[in-house]
Amino acid sequence: MTTRRVTGSQSNARTSARACADAGIRFIGPAPEVVRQMGDKVEARALAIRAGVPVVPGTNAPISCLQQAQEFSSTYGFPIIFKAAYGGGGRGMRVVREYEELEENYQRAYSEALAAFGNGALFVEKFIEKPRHIEVQILGGVGGASEHFSIQRRHQKVVEIAPAVQLNPHLRDRLTADSVNLAKLVGYENAGTVEFLVDKHGKHYFIEVNSRLQVEHTVTEQITDVDLVHAQLRVCEGRSLPELGIRQDKIRINGSAIQCRVTTEDPARGFQPDTGRLEVFRSGEGMGIRLDSASAFQGAVISPHYDSLLVKVISSGKDLPAAAAKMSSPCARVPCLGVKIAGQRF
Repeated sequence: MTTRRVTGSQSNARTSARACADAGIRFIGPAPEVVRQMGDKVEARALAIRAGVPVVPGTNAPISCLQQAQEFSSTYGFPIIFKAAYGGGGRGMRVVREYEELEENYQRAYSEALAAFGNGALFVEKFIEKPRHIEVQILGGVGGASEHFSIQRRHQKVVEIAPAVQLNPHLRDRLTADSVNLAKLVGYENAGTVEFLVDKHGKHYFIEVNSRLQVEHTVTEQITDVDLVHAQLRVCEGRSLPELGIRQDKIRINGSAIQCRVTTEDPARGFQPDTGRLEVFRSGEGMGIRLDSASAFQGAVISPHYDSLLVKVISSGKDLPAAAAKMSSPCARVPCLGVKIAGQRF
């Protein structure tokens, strides 16, 4: 029996890979120990340093009290950012710009992390102002296309673009090489994503590794012609990447792709999740348009217990303007009655 990592809370449970192995279920993803290492942001940071990958100045272990955050801010100055040590998705993250905000944001970040992940442990980093968020898709020890995230809300991605726009070729190569080096250090198998920040000076810093297939894997697939889900299954069966025809020197970028996430959220209420029954739903279609969804259909009941993502709309073209032109139409035509929709127009 096999099981595959998916997005959402299930994929973030570091114990799921180990539980599958203990039950005799083949896990379609990295080894349990690698999942554990990458799920612990402090340990992942230490591994990145060992691999020679640049990291943002930060604590080398979770902090245990407010005083440690105060000491860090005295050394590095403001702004700083609290991050959940054992989670992601923007939860448990708080930016602090001055000393007077420190205690309140520490308590809020701790409470958010505890509620979301069952563990309130935090670590602290120097906050990088107005960075670019770049990700590199990896498959085993092979690095693929870089992705750029142009729109976020609550530290969560909404629009994804591949390849990353106006990214220096030398920097692109460095990001790919750093991702591959880190993957090789930990013996990474199967699909994953290495995340970086790039500051205004072009310096890049490691953030984290998501040891699963990301929501935004679609844009990588569109421009590399590599079916990542198919590759995941074949790697799980014991096939090597060369057997699948996937080699670092064979990865080619063809055109551009954009993904927009259409969510059941109400923009008028600060993007609060909306629930109800989809009385009417029809998504866009056309040449160069791909739709990924499981719950978007007439009559579907939108539950408050799951992520608000309804459908992913992906456009691809010979270049970014061509992909953007295709995206403008389907994103504008998402007729829906019953729940509020965010992401119809960008």
